[in-house]
Amino acid sequence: MEENYPPYTITNKMLNLATKIMEKIGEANYFESLNRYPELRRKTRIKSIHSSLAIENNQLSLFQVEEVINGKAVMGEQKDIQEVKNAYKAYEELDNVNPYSVKDLKKIQGILTFAIEDDSGKFRNHGEAVYDGNVQIFMAPSHRMVPTLMDNLFNWMDKAKDTVNPLILSSIFHYEFVFIHPFSDGNGRTARLWQTAILAHWKELFKYIPIESIIRKHQEGYYKAIQNCNNAGNSNEFIEFMLEVINEAVDGMILVTNQEITQETTKETTQEKIVNLIKKNPSITQVEMAKALELTRDGISYNIKVLKDKGMIERVGSTKNGIWKINVAE
Repeated sequence: MEENYPPYTITNKMLNLATKIMEKIGEANYFESLNRYPELRRKTRIKSIHSSLAIENNQLSLFQVEEVINGKAVMGEQKDIQEVKNAYKAYEELDNVNPYSVKDLKKIQGILTFAIEDDSGKFRNHGEAVYDGNVQIFMAPSHRMVPTLMDNLFNWMDKAKDTVNPLILSSIFHYEFVFIHPFSDGNGRTARLWQTAILAHWKELFKYIPIESIIRKHQEGYYKAIQNCNNAGNSNEFIEFMLEVINEAVDGMILVTNQEITQETTKETTQEKIVNLIKKNPSITQVEMAKALELTRDGISYNIKVLKDKGMIERVGSTKNGIWKINVAE
């Protein structure tokens, strides 16, 4: 069998998972609400940021992360707060990066570690190792090898992007990047963001699928897969792990978008019911509508406002003695 660089082997499990994911994202109706609802996109982005930082022991809650992004003051470690500001800015740059450019990756890592690391945006100039207590479990390649290893990785990606499925390619990158450990800090955050960048360059909807949240959910398995691949000398197990993560993340996003569509449909149905009540009784009051539809007065007022804004109904005469007029076809 021909040996791949970086070392990996395409397995049936990988192919099956990639096929499942591609079939799901091919159903455009599942994700159409992402285009209609900027607030949904914002919430998923905040969820991604919170999860990726939490993996690296950032102590801020999801609510606090949202407050920081909204420009509000929160109680917490200054480093944790700065990490949130940096991460939000870095994710907002996704549209402006070339995922096959080392220069752009350095720029993003510089944003992620701004005001936290003195050498942000620069490859490390010292050795790095991972310890479990006092026991060394991984020694990263020498810092002298980092520039060459990173050039080799990006050259491979640039050549392979037309022949290797992006779901698999991005997972290979993720593992190889973590193995090389090219920066003094922020390697995990950068790896996760850059996998998203690769996938979003392929399918835009991946900008808003919080893969990082599923990684956090399976954090122990994430680190175990990396360690097992370090021992095996290839990224096979990690690729399979990440494809399972992406598949679960896509399922979660389908659920969320379906909920949005259902809520929208419910609102439309309520408005149709209001129009039908007006057809039967143009003098009906909002209190009577609320009682008839078993909704709150506020709920009726909201839908009345929407119908007015759409030009579908209007009030003729005074609030007390006037009537409703319908401006839509019978």
